[in-house]
Amino acid sequence: MPRTHETYQRIHTEQRARILEAARRVFARKGLDATVDDVAAEAGISHGLAYLYFANKAALFSELVSEDLQASTGWLERFAAAQTPPMDRLRQMVTGLVESRRDHPEHYRLLTQVLNDETAPGDLREQVAQRGQAMRAVLRGLIAAGQASGEAAAGDPDQLVRAIFASLDGLTAWHAADPEAYHRDFPDAEIFLRMLRP
Repeated sequence: MPRTHETYQRIHTEQRARILEAARRVFARKGLDATVDDVAAEAGISHGLAYLYFANKAALFSELVSEDLQASTGWLERFAAAQTPPMDRLRQMVTGLVESRRDHPEHYRLLTQVLNDETAPGDLREQVAQRGQAMRAVLRGLIAAGQASGEAAAGDPDQLVRAIFASLDGLTAWHAADPEAYHRDFPDAEIFLRMLRP
């Protein structure tokens, strides 16, 4: 029985997602030294099938980073537009940032690769840097609002933001060094929230 157009589209979408997920793991581990063959092997598909979906490594890498950035930017926009009190949003944001690092370590390793690899395309490096700045700006605004109401710890909001992100970046480095311990001993978001309480 011939495949329907809907069946073909479903298979195409699933295969493309499988390739991108494999690419996320491979590029997170190897950076831009990874090859399309590495990705195909990780996905359990042929070299030729990988090229059917992506013309070359640059196209695959660019699509992967753009997809990850789009997802995180959408989350940030929805979060920033919420009408809940600033301290509620601050707790939700910090918890979301910590849980996202826990659940998607390859995503953050990939973004770290983009920022630290001088061979990464300049436009992607700029997009990743801008997304990070936007994330820090929203967090800073929520900390400042919490300080104004007396609900957040006193101190320079920029330093508090740096402390949170330095801790999160440390978690990403930890995953690269010891993934087993990372998943076993990952800290609870409450530990991060203590830094922000008066």
